[in-house]
Amino acid sequence: MSNVIFDGHNDLLLRLMQRSEKEPNKDPVASCISGDNRGHIDLPRMQKGHFAGGLFAVFIPPMNDTLSFESMGNGGYTIPMPEPMSYEDALPIAIQQVSILLKLIEASNGAMRLCTTRANIESCIADNVIAVILHMEGAEAIDEQLMALDVFYEAGLRSLGPVWSRNTVFADGVPLSFPATPDIGGGLTTAGKQLIKACNKKRILIDLSHINEKGFWDIATLSTAPLVATHSNAWSVCNSARNLTDKQLSAIKESDGIVGVNLATCFIRADGKMTSNTTLDELFLHIDYLLEKLGDTRVGFGSDFDGAVVPKEIGDIGGLDALRDAFAKHGYDDALQRKLCSENWLNALGRVWGE
Repeated sequence: MSNVIFDGHNDLLLRLMQRSEKEPNKDPVASCISGDNRGHIDLPRMQKGHFAGGLFAVFIPPMNDTLSFESMGNGGYTIPMPEPMSYEDALPIAIQQVSILLKLIEASNGAMRLCTTRANIESCIADNVIAVILHMEGAEAIDEQLMALDVFYEAGLRSLGPVWSRNTVFADGVPLSFPATPDIGGGLTTAGKQLIKACNKKRILIDLSHINEKGFWDIATLSTAPLVATHSNAWSVCNSARNLTDKQLSAIKESDGIVGVNLATCFIRADGKMTSNTTLDELFLHIDYLLEKLGDTRVGFGSDFDGAVVPKEIGDIGGLDALRDAFAKHGYDDALQRKLCSENWLNALGRVWGE
């Protein structure tokens, strides 16, 4: 199938880690490979949905989980940001999730492959193999001296967000708040500026999806790489603090970066609710808007599968055909569909990675 979908963000590793903690006598990796039909992602559903691959996130959950999707179902809300987490607490959790990813790849018997270059991804697509890129959502597991960055890079890390919706030693995150702007909190710290420089030197993608507006502009000023938001939507369509303003979109366009359209319904709907009763017509308001602001070469997808509630018309990664069908119904020609499905992401990664 030509229109395989490359995805800018999923939280499969977190789900599998949490399942291993809740069910210590079960093997979540084996279940994911055989098809456990839990969450949004397993190998059979990836194959059913003609999933090309994407960025698999290492994410350190809050010690005391304050995130409740139920509290995001009634319009206006602000989810309190969790307390910062120390490097010492975060590192073993990150290592555990990287280990889960490596075990997944090994257990897939060649159906999944770790990629560190655009050429690797293209080879996977040609071979009908799922391309796996190691991503870090929030840099809690990176020390201020950046020694861990070197180690994770050697393990395959090629994409990193300095923050999740929680402050780190590197920058301030933006809270899950609606209606609100992303202009909340401070920008990059001194350590954060060193992290950005190090990522530029190693050509690690810097993800802007969870950083606040001051941090965004600090990175836009400092970074030599294209600006990338792996899973974000348009603030003008949905006034969530997690979405991107027109001014931010203009900077991403100027840098020849990319935005991955987020399927999390709270970032899609004009009322900010997290509910699966969200139509693809509402999603296309964002896609059309981003195409208008960024052009047709700088928009892709960043699903947030296994980390959010998505429209029930898609349901999970096996339902990606519903998205492809909607492209045709919406009047997108074959060339635009190919760009949105995978070409734009591959080109953007090539630019960031210097290929």
